Amino acid sequence: MVRDVFTPQRLMALTGNMGVAHVRYPTAGTPADSEAQPFYVNSPYGIVMGHNGNLTNDSELRHFLDYDAHRHINTDSDSELLLNIFANNLQKTGKFRINEQDIFTAIQGLYRECQGAYAATAMLAGFGIIGFRDPHGIRPLVFGRRKSLKGEGYDYMFASESVVLDALDFTDIEDVQPGEVIIVSKYAVTRRRLVVEEQITPCVFEYVYFARPDSTIDGIPVYNARLDMGVKLARKVKQVMGDAMDIDVVIPVPDTSRAAALQLSHELGLP
Repeated sequence: MVRDVFTPQRLMALTGNMGVAHVRYPTAGTPADSEAQPFYVNSPYGIVMGHNGNLTNDSELRHFLDYDAHRHINTDSDSELLLNIFANNLQKTGKFRINEQDIFTAIQGLYRECQGAYAATAMLAGFGIIGFRDPHGIRPLVFGRRKSLKGEGYDYMFASESVVLDALDFTDIEDVQPGEVIIVSKYAVTRRRLVVEEQITPCVFEYVYFARPDSTIDGIPVYNARLDMGVKLARKVKQVMGDAMDIDVVIPVPDTSRAAALQLSHELGLP
């Protein structure tokens, strides 16, 4: 679908050297066109944001933005709430132009205010790209670079999965750490881990279903994780069913379970 919309001809017509794209369906709100990401706010500074995750205190945030911050929310999407919390914190600086420290301070406040899962990329008009991840690392976010196609310096990229950067010949790929903020401006890359939680709780469904098998999340290859799931499931089957196991064949449903099913069938000696 992405290839059908963003054809090479359309991509060549785009101008500028920064961008934020989002291709996932909404997980909160409605599937209306108005909730397609990335979201944009004009004030302050012009901010675009794409968000993967779900906020768990969205009702409180919506009330705060309406009654205290006086920021109008157009949709039922929690992603728009996340954007406006960030924008409101930046607006508190009262500056004509902001710097990296102002952004770190704004996201530090966002970490205190927003509960739940969020991996986000944001773009500040004329300033740069920002990537940040919730303090518990629930949703994945990776960062990498490659030699600029123009021959000078580097191109930088954030993505939900490492396989995206691999396909585009990016190197030095690493996970954005839980509670970490990375700012890529026109002049430098600045990063800081603002919150360090004792408990890191990545979403297991990323390994089970969402991610491509050739991706790596938090240093763990997804394919290997699925093979290990098959081994553990085989142990559970043997423990529960014992000698009374009456299984004819192992069938992977949905297709992302194929690696786990393959290992399960191997461990059980079944087709």
